[in-house]
Amino acid sequence: MNRRSFLKIAPVGLSAGLVSCSKESGTGAANAPIRFGHFPNITHVQALVAHNLSRQGKGWFEERLGVTIDWYTYNAGPSAIEAIFAKSLDVTYIGPSPVLNGFAKSKGTEIRILAGAANGGTALIVRPGAGIEKPEDFRGKKVATPQLGNTQDVQLRAWLVEHGFQVSQTGGDVIVLPTQNADQLGLFTSGGIDAVWTAEPWASRLELEAGGKVFLEDKDTNVTLLAARAGFLKERTELAKKLAAAHRELTDWVIAHPNDTRTLIKEELKALTGAAPGDELLNKALARTILTNEISRPSLDRMVVSAQKAGFLKDIPALDSLLPSL
Repeated sequence: MNRRSFLKIAPVGLSAGLVSCSKESGTGAANAPIRFGHFPNITHVQALVAHNLSRQGKGWFEERLGVTIDWYTYNAGPSAIEAIFAKSLDVTYIGPSPVLNGFAKSKGTEIRILAGAANGGTALIVRPGAGIEKPEDFRGKKVATPQLGNTQDVQLRAWLVEHGFQVSQTGGDVIVLPTQNADQLGLFTSGGIDAVWTAEPWASRLELEAGGKVFLEDKDTNVTLLAARAGFLKERTELAKKLAAAHRELTDWVIAHPNDTRTLIKEELKALTGAAPGDELLNKALARTILTNEISRPSLDRMVVSAQKAGFLKDIPALDSLLPSL
């Protein structure tokens, strides 16, 4: 297997998802498909498992909800939030920062969190030879994140501000370069970037394939949430409750069946990207990713503070309506 080809998002899959899911007709009908988003990340374990089961005709959500699931993949959260605002996506696995940004942008009228999905699963990896051993060494360096405004992008910018750096979207003491996950390895190995803050399996890939070193690791953030359009909950309330319950059941199944889970993850990533992860990479990435059904309010509150430090949020409504009781 060509390891360098691992997990490049197929342009056809992404563009087809964005285009074909733009149809909104009949989204509130009782038997209408649920348009479901996720990223090709290990931190989206439940989605990878469920998506692959759908391919096999053994759909986890389909069997429990009685409706078709239409799957769509995205590189990072801001793109999925755009689809939700366009009413072309109903539900998605996603990080907290884009959720909070969408909630604030809509003045609390859009985006609802149905459940937690995973904690941790991200790390700041530095390039060997970049001369980074302590926080002050980041001055003048180029650091990549998956997308402007995604969870790792916000965390990085807030962390840099906390350490006294001036950071803007166009420059500053440290250059932050939003870069698609699949493109980070090439830039990292060529010296085009000095560090990357990203999610699994991309962080472990930089370690194993490019000799990257872990500068810091996030083990506490509610890195993946299950979120939905507010309109989806309003239009299909009972189905949303069943979906949240099916997700919780899926999390429990994944934890109880690690070997089956690994097989399904490999098959799904190969279907999405053309190449499956090796065992060493998969095991390392999964070890950093802690599955959970819980929504951590303290984690969300910390992310609000980080987004404000990074300049992405000014005012945000109280989070109570973001967390409906299901």
